[in-house]
Amino acid sequence: MEAAKRTVVNARRLRKEMTPPEVRLWGVLRRRAMSDLRFRRQHPIGPFILDFYCDSAKLAIEVDGDFHGIGDQPARDARREGWLAEHGVETLRIPAVEIRDNLDGVFSDILRAARERLGR
Repeated sequence: MEAAKRTVVNARRLRKEMTPPEVRLWGVLRRRAMSDLRFRRQHPIGPFILDFYCDSAKLAIEVDGDFHGIGDQPARDARREGWLAEHGVETLRIPAVEIRDNLDGVFSDILRAARERLGR
């Protein structure tokens, strides 16, 4: 199976296997996003799958669990963010604990970042 097709297949699988913080954030993004800000979940882009993506703002939202600070994961995240930036996509990293403890604040931060990207 070619790499692009494998990424799409993996994205479909990940939509069914979202983590509890991802499910919680997705519920808010689906219900509360403004009409010009549509978010996709587990969106394939290049060799990566983004937790959430707003195409109009070129904004990736990544939910970071504890493992993002372990081993080679920080370096892998940095390479991923670099690749996305080269393709005009900004990454907003959100700790999973913030979604649990401050969902309204997280949503406000996401909207603010998207509006800044759109020049509003």
